[in-house]
Amino acid sequence: MKGSSATDLLRSVAGHDAVWLAAATVLGMSGGRNARRAALRGIGSVAIVMAIDRALAEPAARSTRPALDALAGVVPRPKTVSLPSSPTTSAAAFASGVLLESPRYGLAVLPFAAGLTYVRGREGLDHRGRAAIGAIVGMGAALLTCRWWPVKPEAAAAAAPPRRPAPALAAGKGLHLVVNPSSGISWNHDTAETLRTMLPEAVITVFEPGDDLIALLDEAARRAVADGGALGVCGGDGTVNAGSATAARHHVPLAVFPGGTFNHFAVDLGNQTLEDVARAIQAGDAVTADVGRASSPKSPRTRPETGAPDASPDEPAGVFPGGAEQQLFLNTFSIGVYSELVHARERMEKRIGKWPALAVGLAKVLATGTPLSVVINGRPRSIWLLFAGNGIYHPAGFAPTYRTQLDDGLLDVRAVEAGTPLARTRLLLAVLTGTLHNSRVLTTAQVRRLDLEVLQGEPHFAYDGEVTDATYRRLVLDKIPKAVTLYRPADQDRWLR
Repeated sequence: MKGSSATDLLRSVAGHDAVWLAAATVLGMSGGRNARRAALRGIGSVAIVMAIDRALAEPAARSTRPALDALAGVVPRPKTVSLPSSPTTSAAAFASGVLLESPRYGLAVLPFAAGLTYVRGREGLDHRGRAAIGAIVGMGAALLTCRWWPVKPEAAAAAAPPRRPAPALAAGKGLHLVVNPSSGISWNHDTAETLRTMLPEAVITVFEPGDDLIALLDEAARRAVADGGALGVCGGDGTVNAGSATAARHHVPLAVFPGGTFNHFAVDLGNQTLEDVARAIQAGDAVTADVGRASSPKSPRTRPETGAPDASPDEPAGVFPGGAEQQLFLNTFSIGVYSELVHARERMEKRIGKWPALAVGLAKVLATGTPLSVVINGRPRSIWLLFAGNGIYHPAGFAPTYRTQLDDGLLDVRAVEAGTPLARTRLLLAVLTGTLHNSRVLTTAQVRRLDLEVLQGEPHFAYDGEVTDATYRRLVLDKIPKAVTLYRPADQDRWLR
């Protein structure tokens, strides 16, 4: 009797879609960024299956014949229709979604999904064809998520090796690492001990409130040059941005440790964990990457003899003689409501997923934001936002997620027009339907240089997510090719991660 009750309970749990929400929660809490992404795609796939099931059931319920039933004295009972073998469909959707995002976690989830399907199937599934159809629908739902949220390749972005090999720093000797705990990392005794165990001879400086981060980086870079070593940074994209500018200025290799909330650049680079970076530093494995640059027109940007862009990274970011200013960026430059949109999305995406968070955030910023009047390469435009990526980003649209190359020499420019009729409504609908890349409100280009002037509106420029209130309204965007040498492990062709 007890065994029968336990079996009935297990079957009830196996047939309830809430089990996949629980599985996604456990998966998301068990690992790092890859596990969270896999969990979100898995539960998103199940949500699509549930929506399809509901869409089938409601028309069937409305198709009952209440008048005839009343005449016959029969109490109306809604007619229901559902997907073939719904538990199998949900299991296939969840497992396929996880597998798409991370083969390693997908292989771990498959036995769990297969077991629950088997338990539930013993109760009423008497036709293998229905199970097969359910599995196909579930896998199709997982593939459908790629329309809104393309799968990031497991391989790191491509990049060429440096002309001058980066030094192999055994035990971290010669590495001067600056850690910024305010970037979102959990800097505690365990983290510190982990780094000191992996790199016992590295010099670690922890940024404290009231410190000057740029001064700390400059001092660390000077010591690294004197030791024939490298500069290291551990923090978010803003900290990495400052570190890259310092490394380029001092011509010293840079070790980027993933230590921020999102670690966009470290992920593209292929540095998923602290161990990845430590292994690369000790082996001397490194690549080069382009750096984006935004400069005021007063700053000399061309070589007099050729007229070509000046590729020298020797000038520090900031203010230059004559009042000229420039700022480097490793990931993105943006103006308009883009930075507000990113912040709104990042606040919600861990709870509801990236694309739902993007749609909600977009609706909010469009309701309160104001378009900018600008001149782009000599042409006047009214825009909601302009995004310029340091390299070609994927996917299409204005929710770029990753790069496949770090040294392509190009800026990926995307602008959302505000001058077209019903621009806000069309923009939101295009995002919801996954058709933004084909929408007339979005203009895209891949260029080596962009001239930009803000005519009307507040010029809030954002570099790698850090917003600045600029005192100037004209900018030239270009790139410094292969400006910085970066440590990363050579074994980046692993697919089972």
